[in-house]
Amino acid sequence: MAIAANKVPGIRAATCHDEVTAEMSRRHNDLNVLCLAAEMIGTEEQDKIVRTWLDTAFEGGRHARRVAKISALEPCGKQG
Repeated sequence: MAIAANKVPGIRAATCHDEVTAEMSRRHNDLNVLCLAAEMIGTEEQDKIVRTWLDTAFEGGRHARRVAKISALEPCGKQG
């Protein structure tokens, strides 16, 4: 799912397996699509992961440079 989503310009997606990966994906990589392995994670844990992902803000700073480099790899170099 994340591999296919990342083919779309402006999308930064990752599969998150727990609250830590959800938090770090937002805080450090400004992900805008969250992918979950539904059959591998219970509904209670899914809820925690989604809530953490939604509640976490992008830190910016040194991480913004990385996101800009990733965006520059897109066909039109457009930030998403």
